[in-house]
Parts: sequence; structure tokens; C-alpha cells
Amino acid sequence: FKLRPISFSNNSCYLPPLRCPAVARLKPRDGNPESYLIHGGRTPNNELSAALYVVSVESRGCNRKLTLSCQEKELVGEPPGARYGHTASMVHSRGKRACVLFGGRSYLPPAQRTTETWNSVVDCPPQVFLVDLEYGCCTAHYLPELTDGLSFHLALSRGDSVYLLGGHTLSSDSRPPHLFRLRVELLLGSPKLSCEVLDNGLSITSAISTRLGSGHEYIILGGYQADQQKQLQCCSVVLDDVGIRIEPREAPPWSGEICSSRIWFGGSLGKGGALVGVPTEGNPAPADAFYLYQVNFEQERGSGEENLQGHSQESTDLEDSTPLEDSEELYFGREPHELQMMDSEGDTYNEEDEEDESLTGYWIRCCAGCQVDANTWEPFYSTELTRPAMMFCSRGKGGHWVHAQCMD
Repeated sequence: FKLRPISFSNNSCYLPPLRCPAVARLKPRDGNPESYLIHGGRTPNNELSAALYVVSVESRGCNRKLTLSCQEKELVGEPPGARYGHTASMVHSRGKRACVLFGGRSYLPPAQRTTETWNSVVDCPPQVFLVDLEYGCCTAHYLPELTDGLSFHLALSRGDSVYLLGGHTLSSDSRPPHLFRLRVELLLGSPKLSCEVLDNGLSITSAISTRLGSGHEYIILGGYQADQQKQLQCCSVVLDDVGIRIEPREAPPWSGEICSSRIWFGGSLGKGGALVGVPTEGNPAPADAFYLYQVNFEQERGSGEENLQGHSQESTDLEDSTPLEDSEELYFGREPHELQMMDSEGDTYNEEDEEDESLTGYWIRCCAGCQVDANTWEPFYSTELTRPAMMFCSRGKGGHWVHAQCMD
């Protein structure tokens, strides 16, 4: 796991710590960068949020330090109320796009709340909210097929359709195997929504969905099939022009900590990967301590190594196992005068650098006689763990970076 510092720009609004918000990804479009929508959620003091935030990358510094921009989107019309445990999905129709919000839980209306029921929650009405991201206009829609409110369900979208799977109904305390298909046509004037009830749904809540490749195939893992009864099985979901296909898939060899834990949580890492966490147990149990596992479902392609089907649950890569202290921050591939430009707007982010560091960073030829080879390199100093030490040489005009082995 690579941990890098992140800060917010000066013009960003405050983004409170939120539990169980609805999150949707916005692809780059019309010159706008990739961004994420965050709606609702529960704050640490048990207040529910009704705000819609748009988070995007504003700039990257010389050491790849991220600066994010967070802006609150003003909603007009029929905006959804404060809630958590709901879903947000993007739909595309007739060259336009919109956000679909559905489900969730909220507190009882103020008129019905008493001292005993002050923190009691109920299912939100089964309304579908459509948000126009350009103008912030919201419309609420009732569909006869949606009779109950759902929470902690899954929502997968493709084109103009959103598939709702599983979920929990608080009024009946059940996890019915729901499977709905919402279709949204963004017509000129007013949108048209329709709903279709499908068979062979999933009886599951709080599951993790991670996307495989660039298509519309997902792996669903985690979640619960009953209170404190985890769903250890996995399944594959494919969205195509015909509809949706759900098939069982072999589950990874879960560790003993995962199998014996009562609760677990996590999220998608993208590209067929997921992060799963379980609390540690003991007598006494450590406070705020967790086991974290990385689960991979796609084949990992290594250079010169046999392709393996990844089910690894723990990170064994030593490359980032030892964090650097503040005084040990290193910068590579930059001129000395750029070291002061930590948040330079001209420093564009190259996604390929994140995937393959063999062409940048440590594995550079620092001089004409450089003998460092990424395939045959051996530690030169005892402090070198997985990469050769780099030092800044002041010789020449402006100085330069050089491998320690290559210095006089």
C-alpha cells in the first residue's frame, strides 16, 4: 500500500468525516477532471448530512503530494433529505448524464421524535431522486415497483440503467433477494423513469463491489446475509446489452481472523482488488486495532514471472514497508529549482508513473557510467532495503542526482 499526503486547496469547503455516505465517480468530461460525488452520511456526533460534495484533484506537487478541491453543490427543486446507507449512481442518456440517488435511512420526523426515540431511524421513502449536476436541479420520482425503502444495498450502473441488488428493509427486518432495474431517459424537458423487477437477486447487505478491467464485470464480496452472519461467498456480475448475469465465483481462502470475526468492512481498490478489514480480538481487546487484507481477483502480470491468479490477502511487497521520516523525504527526476515548487500547477500527473516505477524514480541512469541495474541490483549500504540510495551532488551547473554507488 502506498500512502501519500493529501491536503485540500484554500478555496475548498469543509468536508466532515462521514460514515456510510453515497459515493459516485464522475469520469473526465469536457475538460473537467475525474471527480467524485459524496452525498449524505453520518457525522461523528450522529447528525445526518444532506449535502452533496464534489471532490476532484486540483494539483500534484513535486513529491506527488495531492491537493484536492472540495466544493458543495447547491441543490434546488426536490432535493433528498439527510440520510445514510443509500447509493449514488451515474446514468448516461442522449449525450447527457445525471446522478441517481436511492434508499437510505434517516431519523424520525421531528414531530414524531421523543426522548426515548430521539436516535431512532427509519427507512427513507422509496423515492428515486434524479440530480442534474450542471444546474443542481433535483426531481423526486415514485415508481410503483418500489414499495419499500432499502438500505445498504448495491447499485451498479451501465448506460441509462441502474441495477439495485439486495439491501435491508428496517420495517420488516429482512434482507429480501431484491433485484431492480431502473431505466432513466434524459428527455428534453422532463426525464422519464421506469422500473423492472427481475428474478435471481441477492440477499445481502453492506457488500463490496469491485470492477474487473475496463468492461462492466464486477466481483461482489463481503457483506452480511443475516445480523452478524457474514456472507463469505463471492459472485460475478456482468452487465451487458441484454441485462444482468449473476454467477457464483470461487471465494479466496479467507484467513482465520476473517472467518472468526463477527463484523467486517472494506471497499473497492479498483482493477479487481478490494480492501477488507476486521477488528482484532484479544483479552483485553486492543482499542482501534484492525487486520487489513488486500484481496485480488485479476491476474497479476509480473516482468519475467509466471502469471498468477491473485487471491493474496496480505501485502508482502517490501517496497513501501518502511516509511520515511519527515527529514528523509526524497525527490527524484526534478531540477533543484523545482524542489521549492511543491504545488506547481504546471506539474501534471502522469498515470503511468503510478503503475510502473521502473522507468522513473530510483531506476534512472544517473550518469554515463552508471552501473545500477534494476534486475541485478544488490544493496550497497546497510540502509538500502529495496532500492539504491540517491544523493544530490553539487558539482556542475545546478547540481544533479546520482546513485551512491556511482559517486567518487
